Amino acid sequence: MKSATIHHLNTGLIILSCLIAFFVPFELFLFSYGVLGPLHYLTEIGWLHKKNYFTKGKYDFLFLGIACVILVYYNFNPSKKDGDLITNIITFSLFASAVFVFIKDWLYRILLLILAIISVAFINNAPNYFIWFGIFLPTIIHVFVFTWLFMLYGVLKERSWQGLISVIVLILCASTFFVFQPDNLNYAVSGYVQKSYNLFAELNFRLIELFNLQQLNSLGEIYSTNSGFVIMRFIAFAYTYHYLNWFSKTSVIKWHQVPKNVLIGTLVIWVISVALYAIDYTKGLKVLFFLSFLHVFLEFPLNFVSITGIGKELFGLAKAKS
Repeated sequence: MKSATIHHLNTGLIILSCLIAFFVPFELFLFSYGVLGPLHYLTEIGWLHKKNYFTKGKYDFLFLGIACVILVYYNFNPSKKDGDLITNIITFSLFASAVFVFIKDWLYRILLLILAIISVAFINNAPNYFIWFGIFLPTIIHVFVFTWLFMLYGVLKERSWQGLISVIVLILCASTFFVFQPDNLNYAVSGYVQKSYNLFAELNFRLIELFNLQQLNSLGEIYSTNSGFVIMRFIAFAYTYHYLNWFSKTSVIKWHQVPKNVLIGTLVIWVISVALYAIDYTKGLKVLFFLSFLHVFLEFPLNFVSITGIGKELFGLAKAKS
């Protein structure tokens, strides 16, 4: 009964996020990213730590943490020699996470990590490599695709039809932004919102290209064109529900069950983070850049667990029916 209630709540949150995203997408994103985002990063990292980050090694998370530190350094001190360095770090961390999840023996780990480096070098020149691994993977794939897979894995484990409804509704709501494309609904993006969102603008631009919605001449057009609004609705919806999904499952995931001093520390950091965004959104993004990417990196192992878990559950269902 408790599980069914949570699934129904999630379905309601999906629909609510969808409706708000239709009318004020940029504002919804900025609110969700600045207010819900930091609390999500902090609580999820704490929960992942209790789960040993779903890897076979006790200190695997340190490797991913160091990779994230290197990424942050080069993000603020760009390398003139290698424009894809940050993308390579993200890709290598993804491949390394797979090694940490499935392999325990260090000899095999070292060999596979070397293979991962070679693989990154091999795909480095692939078409759209930067777009898919550098832009989409830590953003829309992380918040939408991986969230959907995590939900599907839980539904298959529970054999819950209520959960299946949520999984289906998430896809249906995301599709509505592309099926129903009303005019701008008398919606205008303020100068403050444009300035605050500017660091994310390329994500919108690349998604518009991916879905072949419209040929834009500049990043600034995402704030004034119908295709810009269509994609922003999808992004705002994906990010908002990504956070709400996490908080709605508090009683199941139990991320709040931590020592009192840890909980207080989490809340203090969260309040400071929200204050930073309120004072200067762009500076808030820069200050919290490490934390936002760290939670993406540390979640990579869980993503592989979800994918393989889905495969096992589907195989089990097929075997049971045969």
